[in-house]
Amino acid sequence: MTEYHTIYKGPEGETTQWDDIQRKLGNRPEKDPVWKPQAYTPEAEPTRGTERLDGEDAEGLEEAEDEFSDDRFLEQYRQRRIQELQASVSRPRFGSLEEIRRDDFVAQVTNAGEGVWVVCHLYSDSTRACGIMNQCLMELAPRYPATKFLRIVASNCIPGYPDANTPTLLLYRGGKCEQTLVGLERFGGQATSPDLIAISLNRFGAVCGDPDDAAVAAEQLAGVVASAAARRGEGDGEGDSD
Repeated sequence: MTEYHTIYKGPEGETTQWDDIQRKLGNRPEKDPVWKPQAYTPEAEPTRGTERLDGEDAEGLEEAEDEFSDDRFLEQYRQRRIQELQASVSRPRFGSLEEIRRDDFVAQVTNAGEGVWVVCHLYSDSTRACGIMNQCLMELAPRYPATKFLRIVASNCIPGYPDANTPTLLLYRGGKCEQTLVGLERFGGQATSPDLIAISLNRFGAVCGDPDDAAVAAEQLAGVVASAAARRGEGDGEGDSD
C-alpha cells in the first residue's frame, strides 16, 4: 500500500527557526532575497510651457480651448490671458495732445473715465516756457496712450489766471485733482525734456507708464541721459564757434 506524505511549504522566503540557526552556524547557505515588485510610479506628463499662449491674441486663445482644456494650469493661464487682452482692448486709448475749451473741461477732464490719468496743461501763448511744455507733452502723448493729455488756455479755463503761473499742469484721476504743478522749473527749467517730465509726473503715480516697471524706468532714464548729452554737445559747438 502506497504511503502519502504531505509536505508543507510555507510562503516563498519563509524559513523555520531551525533553518535560521543552521545559517547562523554556517551550515546552510544564505537564502536568496525575496523578489518584490517595484512600487508603481506614474510617469510625469511632459509639461507644456506658456510661451505658446503668450504669443497668441484673443482670437487665437479662444481657438486653443480644446488643445489646453486637459491641462488645468494652462487652461487657467489661457483664461487669464484672455481677460488681460480684453481689458487692454476696453481700456481708453488717446495718443495725442488735444486742445479743449472751458465748456469741455468737465466732460474731458473731470469725467475722463475710471482710473484714467489726465494731464491738463494750462498755458499762455505769450510764455516761452509753455511752448516748451507743449512740445514735450506732444511727444509724451503717443508714447503713453492710456494717459489723456490735454491743453487749455489758462485764462479760458480760469478767468484772470496770471500768465506768470504758466505753464501749470493739472493732474486728474477719478474725477479728482490729484496735483497742481506750477512752473517749468520743477521739471528741469528751460533744459527739460519729455523724459524728465515723465519721471516727474510718475512721482504721483503711473501717469507715464508704471514707475515700478524696470523697462519703463530704464527707457525714461536713457532718454534723460541722451537729452543731457545732446545739450552738452550743443554747448560745446557754440563754444568752438566762438
